[in-house]
Amino acid sequence: MAKTNQRAASRLRRHRRMRNRVVGTPERPRLNVYRSLQHIYAQVIDDINGKTLVSASTIDKEVAAKAVGKSGVEAAQIVGQVVGERAKKAGINTVVFDRGGYKYHGRVAALAAGAREAGLEF
Repeated sequence: MAKTNQRAASRLRRHRRMRNRVVGTPERPRLNVYRSLQHIYAQVIDDINGKTLVSASTIDKEVAAKAVGKSGVEAAQIVGQVVGERAKKAGINTVVFDRGGYKYHGRVAALAAGAREAGLEF
């Protein structure tokens, strides 16, 4: 198996293992993170009803304008702040953090820090 396929398969196994314990409810939805090579995405999800309540990514026009000329970690922090602000507007104060099988390091940790700065509790 190619190294990249093995790495992706390992991440998916870790994510499935985490998802057995981490469930988003209407009272405390799940903050999910997906990281690609160029972009980072965050969604606040209610798993009981199967709905995405709030989302933000580096592709959003609002975020992309703020992230011009910034590093990936700085852009991830901006995404975290934006998703946190949008969640607060939607009346969401506490979430369960789902790191998506990634290490809590670098861009993933920066996104979490940005969301905490915006007032989300997890």
